Amino acid sequence: MRTGRPCNQRKNPFGARLHAAREALGLSQAEVAAKLGISQASYGAWERQPVALRPEQIQKLADVLRIRVEDLFDKKENRRRGGPTGKARKLFEQVNSLPRSQQQHVLTVVEAFVKQNTGAPS
Repeated sequence: MRTGRPCNQRKNPFGARLHAAREALGLSQAEVAAKLGISQASYGAWERQPVALRPEQIQKLADVLRIRVEDLFDKKENRRRGGPTGKARKLFEQVNSLPRSQQQHVLTVVEAFVKQNTGAPS
């Protein structure tokens, strides 16, 4: 579920990860901000511009978004290189940024393909 109006400026990588995690839970910026005990404007700035957060803010943010602290930060050095698994993961991360209705179309096609080629139940 996409929430709010789209941002006109490009998000920094940290902000993009925050936005994706929040959207995956279907939460608005105001809902996340309330759980963090800050204003919506403050949280919105976290998604739009580089910020310096205290360790306790980072942990609480990860808890609210139901992700690991490590998932908030770029971990390119920890990623495996090459191979279909990496390519598939990257593609599905891009799919995750699409509107929910478009995500559903992609999943329908992928599920049908997997079922047809592996005999797996959907």
